[in-house]
Amino acid sequence: MRRFLVVLSLLFATGFLYAAPPAAPAGWKAKVTSSMPLLGHRNWILIVDSAYPLQISPGVETVETNADQLEVVRYVLGAIGSSIHVRPVVTMDAELPYVADADAPGASAYRAQIASLLHGYPVASLPHESLIANIGEAGNQFHVLVLKTKMTIPYSSVFIRLDCKYWSADAERRLRAKMTAAGEPAAR
Repeated sequence: MRRFLVVLSLLFATGFLYAAPPAAPAGWKAKVTSSMPLLGHRNWILIVDSAYPLQISPGVETVETNADQLEVVRYVLGAIGSSIHVRPVVTMDAELPYVADADAPGASAYRAQIASLLHGYPVASLPHESLIANIGEAGNQFHVLVLKTKMTIPYSSVFIRLDCKYWSADAERRLRAKMTAAGEPAAR
């Protein structure tokens, strides 16, 4: 009887171990890693300075990283680069080249560091207000992951729109041209 109770207890305990859900990963890196398979073209990942506003569009999710901005950019680009399905389309604030060190100490050094980190990526620029408006609109239909950093230089945010890695803009144009030629509606 005693042996029966020991075996029953072990089976009971084993059931709890296997039935317990896996521990949820914590932190911003885990958030990026767990989000990557779900994100696709038209989704955004933003790496922003500490004063970036908390947006209220339903698809905008903000995560406080309490990390260095360059570290977060490096990690996100690595995660995107390791994915099979998305590539980054990078945009930065048009105001950044005009931010003076006298007004924001370290601005010149940051510009050099971010340029080095983004070397090899085409980088567009738009006025900050336009970018915020674009994110607000995108957040009404698509998921936007905002990673807030400890950065205290204004206009230093990195806006990454995800695009399809295995389907180029040229392939899309050719497809639309074929559809138009065949009399199909080709609007995207």
